Amino acid sequence: MRNDKQQRIIVITGPTATGKSALGVLLAKKIDGEIVSADSMQVYKYMDIGTAKPTADEMCGVPHHLIDILPPSEDYSVARYVEDASKCIDDIFLRKKQPILVGGSGLYIDSLLAGRTFSARGDDGLRKKLEDEFEDVGGEAMLNKLREVDADSAARLHINDRKRIIRALEAFLTTGKTISEHDALTKSLPSRYDAVKVALNFSDRTELYAGIDRRVDEMMSRGLEAEVMSLLKMGISQSSTSMQAIGYKEISAALVDESDINNAVEKVKMESRRYAKRQLTWLRRDENAKWITWESLPDLDRGVREIVVANEAK
Repeated sequence: MRNDKQQRIIVITGPTATGKSALGVLLAKKIDGEIVSADSMQVYKYMDIGTAKPTADEMCGVPHHLIDILPPSEDYSVARYVEDASKCIDDIFLRKKQPILVGGSGLYIDSLLAGRTFSARGDDGLRKKLEDEFEDVGGEAMLNKLREVDADSAARLHINDRKRIIRALEAFLTTGKTISEHDALTKSLPSRYDAVKVALNFSDRTELYAGIDRRVDEMMSRGLEAEVMSLLKMGISQSSTSMQAIGYKEISAALVDESDINNAVEKVKMESRRYAKRQLTWLRRDENAKWITWESLPDLDRGVREIVVANEAK
């Protein structure tokens, strides 16, 4: 672990709709920082409203990285994120600025901080071959094939879990090691980055949920339905990684099926609240996280002060 304060990352995370982006910008302006997004869906172009992507005005001139880097037709993975984010962070350090990681994708954040290299970036040709084979022979046959080389992974997966079955086979065929073996190896390595990790939340869960509902209503008023329709017209498949994002999945289904858009909006709110609950469960496992708890509204100035104090005290 790097203990030099100049080589320390500040992380602002927490469930959706808790003020992460605004707090990150305010902090960056105070300490000469740059934002590295830790949002698995803000990487996609043309997906602005539903991902709550900060606008140019909201960025206030603070550089933001790993936003709008991919077309929505491409897949993106935690392994690729770790590689991309590490390059951004190392460049920010070289320019004597402070990297501030902002976002709610807990697996992305923890994997980056741990410095996990994963099994491999993969082989596009091999993956396509495995995908075609899956289509031909089905999930049960492919799971049996995985069981022959990686019984542990096979035991955890369902025959319909196409993506993970293919990934596990690809990892073994590319590296000669199972995903379990690779994970055990990388977890034994020291952390790549030192970090002050701050998690945001509301003292009253009803305030969090009310904020989520308001955000969804605001997204709809800003044109989320039109944004999703535009993606469909671009030929983006409903099964693509990008369209699995909350908001896009539900609205696209309503548009394609010509069903009630209001019901879809209520489902977006419900799924967003469920996601926030999962985010909190994930974060509470981290004993080193410093929690900043809001009352009815985020007090961003207080948040900045508390983060600065925590960073100086570490």
